[in-house]
Amino acid sequence: MDTNTAKQTYGIGELLGMARERAVPVVGRIADTELGAATPCAEYDVKELVNHLFQVIVQFQRLAAKEPSDFGEAAADRVAEGPDWRERFAVEADRLVSAWSAPGAEEGTTGAMDMPARLVGSMALLDLTVHVWDLARGTGQSYGVPDEAVVAELTGAVAQLAPTARKMGVFGEPVVVAEGASAFERLLAGTGRDPRWA
Repeated sequence: MDTNTAKQTYGIGELLGMARERAVPVVGRIADTELGAATPCAEYDVKELVNHLFQVIVQFQRLAAKEPSDFGEAAADRVAEGPDWRERFAVEADRLVSAWSAPGAEEGTTGAMDMPARLVGSMALLDLTVHVWDLARGTGQSYGVPDEAVVAELTGAVAQLAPTARKMGVFGEPVVVAEGASAFERLLAGTGRDPRWA
């Protein structure tokens, strides 16, 4: 399926729903003893990455509603707020899906940079996919292969975002992958991740 087909067939809310189905179980299985483990996202350990992901999914809810967001603040320590952080993550992930499923969420522009709303929604999808893969790798869980439509959407988004994202240090330099690498492995490599990280 090419990117255009994914765009015509699925709304961002639907794609986020697919990503949520993978994300919530991975986060739910993270043990407290694993919170200090390393992840493929070099600047974050597991706990820091969970907190970052919380911040991301809350701020992207605001962007879906064309409200101001703030990614400049350090992520709050949601894990330290209580032992129910896994359940709270699931609730916020549901809210993210609902926000981007609302009529008009993908239309026009949003955010401080006035980017196309669909592309901003794809950024939320990227975080909910790639950072959850990071968490799965960091805690020895299987992530599997995301839905084809999610990979197709993200492949187009990463191609569009990569030059700026690399300049800003959000993506690392692309990693070389084997000739037979899957579309998802190539996507991970495009964000500067080694798909074989362990």
